[in-house]
Amino acid sequence: MKVIHLISGGDTGGAKTHVHSLLQGLNQHIQADMVCFTDGPFTQEARALGIHVDVMAGRNPLSALKPLREKIARDGYDIIHCHGARGNLMGALLRKSTGLPVVTTVHSDPKLDYMGRPLSALTYGNLNAWALRRIPYKIGVSDAMGNLLISRGFDPQQMFAIYNGIDFTPRAPSLTRREFLDSLGLDWPDGVVIAGIAARLNPVKDMGTLLRGFAIAHKTQPQLRLIIAGEGQDEAMLKELANQLGVTNEVCFAGWLTDTDSFYNALDINTLTSLSETFPYALTEGARFALPTVASQVGGVPFLIQSHVTGLLFQPRDHEALGRHLAALAGDADLRRRLGSQLLEKGRTEFSIKSTIYRQLAIYNAILRRQKRKVQRRRDGVVICGAYGRGNAGDEAILTALVTEMRTLDPDLPIWIMTRKPKTTRLRHRVGAVYTFNLPAFCGKMAKSTLYINGGGSLVQDVTSHRSLWFYLFTLSAAKRLGCKVMMYGCGIGPIRTPRNRRKTGRVIDRFVDSITTRDSASIDELRALGVSRPQVVLAADPAVTLPAAPPQAADALLEEIGLHPQKGERYLGVTVRPWPGFDDKASAFAAAVDYAYQRYDLIPVFIPIEGRPDAAAAQKVAAHLQYAPANLLTSCPSTELAIALSARMDVALSMRLHALIFAAVHGVPLVGVVYDPKVSAFLDDAGQDLYTQLDQVTPELLCALVDAAAARRQDSQALAEKTARLIRLERENSRTAARLLTGLEVDP
Repeated sequence: MKVIHLISGGDTGGAKTHVHSLLQGLNQHIQADMVCFTDGPFTQEARALGIHVDVMAGRNPLSALKPLREKIARDGYDIIHCHGARGNLMGALLRKSTGLPVVTTVHSDPKLDYMGRPLSALTYGNLNAWALRRIPYKIGVSDAMGNLLISRGFDPQQMFAIYNGIDFTPRAPSLTRREFLDSLGLDWPDGVVIAGIAARLNPVKDMGTLLRGFAIAHKTQPQLRLIIAGEGQDEAMLKELANQLGVTNEVCFAGWLTDTDSFYNALDINTLTSLSETFPYALTEGARFALPTVASQVGGVPFLIQSHVTGLLFQPRDHEALGRHLAALAGDADLRRRLGSQLLEKGRTEFSIKSTIYRQLAIYNAILRRQKRKVQRRRDGVVICGAYGRGNAGDEAILTALVTEMRTLDPDLPIWIMTRKPKTTRLRHRVGAVYTFNLPAFCGKMAKSTLYINGGGSLVQDVTSHRSLWFYLFTLSAAKRLGCKVMMYGCGIGPIRTPRNRRKTGRVIDRFVDSITTRDSASIDELRALGVSRPQVVLAADPAVTLPAAPPQAADALLEEIGLHPQKGERYLGVTVRPWPGFDDKASAFAAAVDYAYQRYDLIPVFIPIEGRPDAAAAQKVAAHLQYAPANLLTSCPSTELAIALSARMDVALSMRLHALIFAAVHGVPLVGVVYDPKVSAFLDDAGQDLYTQLDQVTPELLCALVDAAAARRQDSQALAEKTARLIRLERENSRTAARLLTGLEVDP
């Protein structure tokens, strides 16, 4: 593979480091050449690293167009890779004439690149905006940068992310900690705890917040010190602020440092207080030295620093939160060691320069595959329709699992989701998305796709709405008429109550659907009762059973935020309730069971909402009746991965919501189900879970007895694990069936 990189040649900072290290590493695997449009230190350093560089200088940006086109044709490149406004302009102009795929790496927010330079913004800024719209493939330096571009209308399915990786090979600093402090003229005693930051002293780095937070922490942790490494326009102001805060003797302004290894080796805590970032090298540099890190929650920072797992996060400008975090780390050496070691491990595995190189090679290969695919296929892709974009963690779990399984089958498969919130769905799942009821767009996508999936959940029912049933039946028939294979994926069927709806449903499914996988055996019985005989029907499981959980530390961090102490061995009762006719009359019974579990088994209740506000409101009604147990309420719906991790963290689950029960069952948590809909009892029966009751039969005595039975099962981990394994084996039938429809080939289990 041969790739030509186009860049202005005047770049500095992170962009320069990224491009140089990237091309140096790539050339160990492929041929990666560089063309710059100005000569200077950038090109000289690149040549010193062994990178082949051609300079095509000239004041007219178009003067390089012809020689570039000739070079590309002569040397036989496969991909044009652009960086920055000048490179993007050239790439956009060369795209059609060369016929090559063009990709650009976006190193920073294009709208901020020329801030304070109105003439450059008017010329280069507008040219860059024009070029970006004409370059099909984009790489954001961090997922956050990719999300920013997606939010501005760029195609999420042609968006990639890459991170600034570094070499994590251990290396000894040239100076010991004491020698480094002596070099700065610091006579601080050996017992001090030193925080530090390496950054430019300018407004975007917000060092004022760092000083204010440090001053707060120093009041309770007098052993704390701070080293600021860097130069910039704010230096005088920051020194005056340190004087005003009374910490002049505890803060060192070290100026610009070239020996960063000795700097980080001397620190106990790394910090970052920026108002805006993509993915700063300062974080990975600190990670290499296993430094616990306190950082502002901006840009790509949270992808490395996960609060209470690999560091501590605070909102930009919140100096009080920063101060609390610094004080906590300064006073707890074990916390520093734990967060630092976990950050080092994450950095080694996900953010090394080796990972960056392999990620870039994978991106190139994906681009070449997709270019070839466009030529070969007249129809391509899958359209997925369901109850998505409504803030329900259960439905979003289904969609996450569906998208994951489709990409496992075919990583280049175009995916389009029908959703109530297209912008949110594009950002969250990196897929194409159109509004659920935009029928022209819906039909247009199906006319070009291979497979239509009516995806997950109980969509085919008329309890909540006749109109929703009719809509989903329409989509099944429309997809088939427009040439798609049609699949109902991991679904629940019914209840369908009216005779007219039952007749219509049976006819539509039998005529227009190719294959059906159901998440419970009761749905198979219902399909037979509806007269469905032509489609292939397979018993599977809910797609959500395959989803991974967030790290356990992330669940513990969320529990700590509501005042709990998971590190002290606390045991928890996970409670998920929802509004439903008759629930209000049973809220006191739920409260009695929660109080009982708390008093009898020391199970601290945690109310986990699956659908945000409605579930939180229902939890408040239960909490109002509690007499002994504390009301630990999560007021918003966590992410799917975090909801799963929280469910797995519980010792016993008491739930009305289907997906809260699924999350608990998959992780072997003993559970008590309260059934408001047949889909809940159908899952519990198929999962071999017998501890449940109907909502209208709930009494305090019955729920307490079920809690007793569930608590007794906490030690029966082997039996619970066997039930979990069966669910996962069944779920594989979903993707196997989809693969057969997409390819026409049988797929091994």
